[in-house]
Amino acid sequence: MGTDGVVARPVAQLVRAGLQLGRRRVWEELELQIRAGEFLAVIGPNGAGKTSLLRVLLGLSRLTSGTVEVLGRPPRRGDAAIGYVPQQRAFEPDLPLRGRDLVGLGVDGHRWGLALWGAERARRVDAALEAVGAQAYAEAPVGRLSGGEQQRLRIAQAIGGEPRLLLCDEPLSSLDVQHQATIVRLVADLNRRRDMPVVFVTHDINPLLGHVDRVLCIARGRCLVGPPQEVLTSEALSQLYQAPVEVLHVRGQIVVLGADMGGHHAAAAGGEAG
Repeated sequence: MGTDGVVARPVAQLVRAGLQLGRRRVWEELELQIRAGEFLAVIGPNGAGKTSLLRVLLGLSRLTSGTVEVLGRPPRRGDAAIGYVPQQRAFEPDLPLRGRDLVGLGVDGHRWGLALWGAERARRVDAALEAVGAQAYAEAPVGRLSGGEQQRLRIAQAIGGEPRLLLCDEPLSSLDVQHQATIVRLVADLNRRRDMPVVFVTHDINPLLGHVDRVLCIARGRCLVGPPQEVLTSEALSQLYQAPVEVLHVRGQIVVLGADMGGHHAAAAGGEAG
């Protein structure tokens, strides 16, 4: 709710949303509002439809039922108002692309016709590099950088167009614990400083604890959304899975037992193609 008492319009909204791929029902009856400035984590087993949700928001997949709006309009491909960090894939070591060049694709890669050139383009690239602390390797070949450094550049690329919504698809995969913590802090900082809503798909909720406002758990075609302390409980997950699930808190980590969470002893797993 705004300071004048008026309820703010959600950044994105799905109403009774359902998605089916071929004969497989991915999820149905999804009710979700992504609020201004919030950090939303999306968790669930492999193949549950986490990446598919991002594709719907990006205008790359169409709902089978229900409605979706993003920034007050139907989703559309190549929307510059949405930043997107895809699942990590290593660059070829000899790829002739500098860090600065990769970020530049986020500044004008979505544009038709003439690209953005000159001082304004350089300003946006420099601002994105500075925002993620990647100035030191802006001129380095991206294929020669570490996984953590490459992820910083991918995030810089995603925010280069100064988006109003940031979607992150498994940005922590293949990173060690230290780099995972760094990337989470970086995204959380962008979320706070820019008041930019973030939808963060992850296979493990633990690195995000303390940063996320709400969690969306997708499992077996059903969805559950709410604050972490309400979603990540034995009772809530047992009801979602319609089977006994036990949630343990061990040394500050959440461990889920009795549910198919993709083979991880954590509150989520993911990385599905659909």
